[in-house]
Amino acid sequence: MDQAPTTDAEGRLPRILVVDDSRMVRASIVKHIRGRFEAREEPDGEAAWEALLVDPAIEIVLTDIGMPRLDGYGLLERLRASKLPRVRDLPVVIISGDEDESARERALALGANGFVTKGTGGVELLATLMSLLRLSKAQGELERSRAALERQSPVDPESGLATEAYLEHHGAQAVAEARRRQADIGAMVIGIDQFDELAARYGVQVVQLILRKLGKLVSGRIRAEDTLSQHGQACFALLSPGIDRVSTCAFALRLREGVEKLVMAYRDERIRVTLSIGVASAVADGREAIGALLALAQERADQARAAGGNRVVAEGGVVDPAAIERELARIPSVDGALRLLRAGARDEVAGQLPALVGALLPLLELLESRLQSGLPLARLREFHDKGGGG
Repeated sequence: MDQAPTTDAEGRLPRILVVDDSRMVRASIVKHIRGRFEAREEPDGEAAWEALLVDPAIEIVLTDIGMPRLDGYGLLERLRASKLPRVRDLPVVIISGDEDESARERALALGANGFVTKGTGGVELLATLMSLLRLSKAQGELERSRAALERQSPVDPESGLATEAYLEHHGAQAVAEARRRQADIGAMVIGIDQFDELAARYGVQVVQLILRKLGKLVSGRIRAEDTLSQHGQACFALLSPGIDRVSTCAFALRLREGVEKLVMAYRDERIRVTLSIGVASAVADGREAIGALLALAQERADQARAAGGNRVVAEGGVVDPAAIERELARIPSVDGALRLLRAGARDEVAGQLPALVGALLPLLELLESRLQSGLPLARLREFHDKGGGG
């Protein structure tokens, strides 16, 4: 059975990485695939890994199992745990003299796409390689089409979260609205600690399941007007219009504590994860552009991770839960003030008026924007800013 070679737009053959510690085996494989593939040879898994990192032209990997330094299983694990999509998604065929079923099962469980034994004829080997290469190209085209659709859709079909493009678009609208109402915007970048270690131990697929579970957990705790998006490989970004720095920090602390207590089961193991969260505020940080606000939140999430993880970092450094509780306690309760008024304690409420006006201003601004009734918003702001004096 003859198969025509598949070349790229520049007429080059697809490049295959052949990994085996036997020069004779490599030479035999190269002979079988000559004219169909351009071969790159490496003698062990470690050398193959280095080649994969520097050679983006490699489209498929054919590797032995038993090799010095790094065997085929180890190479496969590294590939599937890589943060580089072009490396992580490469088709991998295991070639081995061991026909033991357990070896085949282990290779497939680690993410191998095919398994052939040494001595397999050239026609069968070529058929396997060409089939996987065509499948890989089709999946790549599908992924590019999906990415193009995501840029037009507000929701990522896999995660169910907002796409990054929608986050930026919605964020720009939120900034314009915040300027008009003189309101704040809270931003958070929420990252999983020790992502690389979790991926190496349990595999990328398990970590993706953890991310999905965390995405659902966060989605269930936010308002309809908030926007949550996956932000890179192991992070989420959250935009909360109308929420100030203190409230954003308080939410971040509750989220961190909730996830810290969460236990997920995988096979016979219990997996615990922690979060590093960076908080930024449009008002407190003076960053109105959404890109700048999220970049600052990302920088602070990185600081939290560098400090040991399981922390929330804002403009003043690591957030102290007790300090946030004290700040929240100073925020006046409108319900409490109404109860005091009903009880006749007018003087006690009078002392809280500047803070109560500050708490109610966003509501009054919304009423004025709808009713155009001439509320004295400027005087109320001045009353709040001066603490009732003047």
